Amino acid sequence: MSEATTRTGGQADVTARYDRVARFYDLIDRPMDRLGGVDRRRHRLLARAHGATLEVGVGTGRNLGVYPSGVDLTGIDTSVRMLARARNRAEHLGVPVRFEVADAQRLPFNGATFDTVVATCMFCSVADPVAGLREAARVVRADGQVLLLEHVRPRTLLLGWLFDRIIPIVRRLIGPNINRRTEDNIAQANLDVVELRRWGIWREVVARPR
Repeated sequence: MSEATTRTGGQADVTARYDRVARFYDLIDRPMDRLGGVDRRRHRLLARAHGATLEVGVGTGRNLGVYPSGVDLTGIDTSVRMLARARNRAEHLGVPVRFEVADAQRLPFNGATFDTVVATCMFCSVADPVAGLREAARVVRADGQVLLLEHVRPRTLLLGWLFDRIIPIVRRLIGPNINRRTEDNIAQANLDVVELRRWGIWREVVARPR
C-alpha cells in the first residue's frame, strides 16, 4: 500500500511548510550533516553522479558544491522560496544549474531523460513517496542510476513507536515525515536496489530502473 493513503495533508501543505521555514532551513538542517557521518556519506554517494543529472527536491542547494565536475545538473523543487536560496547558492559557487518549480510526483520531463537522478533527505517530504520514486524510475535512462540518501522509520519496536508519536509535531514545525518505510517504497516503485548501506535510521541507496 502506498504511504499516500496514510498521509496527513497533500503536497500543497508540505510545500507551504517548506516555504515558511526556507530562511531558517539550513540552520535547522546543518546539525544533521554532522550526526552519524551524514555529510561524509552525502559526498560519497554524489561522487557517483554523472552525465545529465536531475536532483529531485534540490531545496536550498545543499548538494550543489558536492557534485563532480562535468555533471549537467537540473534541480527541481515545489518550494519557490527554497529554490530562491538554491539559485543564490549556485551563483555564489559558480555552479551552472537549471532550476525549475516542479513536483516530484509529476516530473515535467520525458521518460529516459537523465543518466542520474538524485534525492537526499527528500522522500520524507513528498506526499506520495511511491509516486515520486516511480517518476524517478520513469525519467532515468535504462542504464542510469537513482541515488538516494534517506532517513527511515527505526526498526526497533520502541523507537518505531516513538517516531510514530512525534511525527505530527515534526511535520507541523519543519515539514518532513521522519517515519517513512523507504526501502519498502523503493520496492513498489519499479526500481531495483543494486547497493544498499544501512546505519541506524539512514539508508544510502543506489538503484536502477526495473
